[in-house]
Amino acid sequence: MVDQLIALILDEGKWLTASMGLALLATLVLLYRYRNVDLAVRRKVLAAMNLFFGLTIGTMAFGHLLAVTTKLALGTLEGSVVVFYLIGMVLAIPSWWLILHTRAVLASDDHGRKTLILNVWLAITLLGLGLHNLPLAAPAVFNIGYHLHARRVVGWALISMAVLLNVGLFIGSLVFLASGQSFEQFRGIE
Repeated sequence: MVDQLIALILDEGKWLTASMGLALLATLVLLYRYRNVDLAVRRKVLAAMNLFFGLTIGTMAFGHLLAVTTKLALGTLEGSVVVFYLIGMVLAIPSWWLILHTRAVLASDDHGRKTLILNVWLAITLLGLGLHNLPLAAPAVFNIGYHLHARRVVGWALISMAVLLNVGLFIGSLVFLASGQSFEQFRGIE
């Protein structure tokens, strides 16, 4: 039983699918909870977009930190402990903050700067960790664009692109999950 739990924690192929599934569930709960609340649709949508992105990256950051801790405890961690924890924290802090920030987005229109800073922070961090993270960083760009847009058609276009990207990412995560390969094997690096 313990060996199965350790294998599950260390299986990188499951984290994106689980993260996006959890993010979708939380976003649907948020939208359901606020369905009859007299609140601007724009704020509800922005809160949902930020919650989905924050929870996806936040759950993956938690998984990264849990895997690093597990490998450290087992004595199988190869590489710098400090660097691995730093990577996890640099992603975890702004993503968890973005999750909590969803309440501010719903509560008032005075959330703009923080919304932008958290999304930019996450996008730059993800891209700084490698260009292969571009699909994971793109929702931050859509969140920023949606926050700044002034025309309804632009808002709908941004929402549509964000949904298409996230559906594509989820389908890709399912393909990766079904392959049973490591990230390196899947990309042909190993």
